[in-house]
This record gives sequence, C-alpha cells and structure tokens, in this order.
Amino acid sequence: MSESYLGEIRMFAGNFAPQGWALCNGQLLSISENEALFALLGTTYGGDGQTTFALPDLLGRVPIHKNAAHPVGEKGGTESVTLTLNQMPQHTHIPHANGQTNAVSGTPQNAIWGQTSRRSFSDGSGKTPVSMNAQLLSSVGGGQPHPNMMPTTAISFIISLYGIFPPQP
Repeated sequence: MSESYLGEIRMFAGNFAPQGWALCNGQLLSISENEALFALLGTTYGGDGQTTFALPDLLGRVPIHKNAAHPVGEKGGTESVTLTLNQMPQHTHIPHANGQTNAVSGTPQNAIWGQTSRRSFSDGSGKTPVSMNAQLLSSVGGGQPHPNMMPTTAISFIISLYGIFPPQP
C-alpha cells in the first residue's frame, strides 16, 4: 500500500488487516504503544484515556461525514426496528370474503356472504349478530423487529497505525 497518513481509514477487500493497519472493530489499544495515533484520536471512540484508547467501530455501520449535528465519533441508527401502532400511518383493512350460491339455508362454509335468487334487504333490527371468521377481525403484526438497513456488501475498514502525521491547514 502507498504511504498513508496516520489514522487514515481505507476500505479493504481482505478479511484481515495488512501489517501496519488494524481493522476498525472498536478494539482498545495501548496509549504507550501508540502515542502518535492517540494524539489524533484521543478517546473519541472510547477507552479510558489513561492507558487505552479505542479505534473506530465500523462493524455493521455506514460511515457518514461529520457536521454540527453529527460530531466525530457519534454513533446513530439501528440495524433493526420494531414499529409501534403510533408509528404506522392511519389506515383501514378492507374485509374480503367468498360468497356461496344458495347458502342462505345454512351456514356458509368459509364465507360471510350468501347469494339467493330473491333480493332481500334488512335494516338489521332485531337480528342476532353473526360471528365472523377470526382471520377477518384479528390483530395484525407480532411485534417482531424487521431489518432497517439499505442493501449492503460487507467489506473491511482498516485504519493506519503508522504513517505520516497529518499536517493541519
């Protein structure tokens, strides 16, 4: 690899970190063994600041450019989410059922509407309510989380442990 800046992060297609680099897995490093890198990172990504500091943790994360709303080292988002009723837009479910021809003399099998050759109408007064299939009226959703990630391809992120100390403008 060409000469890198100390603390530079690159994408790498291998499943290991080349010599002089480390995977960005959030691991703790010794300050006494990595003083120059600690001078750049400090405890931005973790560590006690006395004997250890942490490398960035990009496991399952997408890096974004820092700004006032998202300072360096901030983590956000989640890999899965469980929606609550309050997070869903208001909506209705339309009942669907099969009709059965000439089913008015008995109970329609797996259906709620019947058909007859005569037209009959009722205002519903004085009638006994009919039980409906539980699938038609039951709750939906089971409270399980679902993936909350864009399509991805996993690749290694590596950070340079040695190299040119980056000059400030």
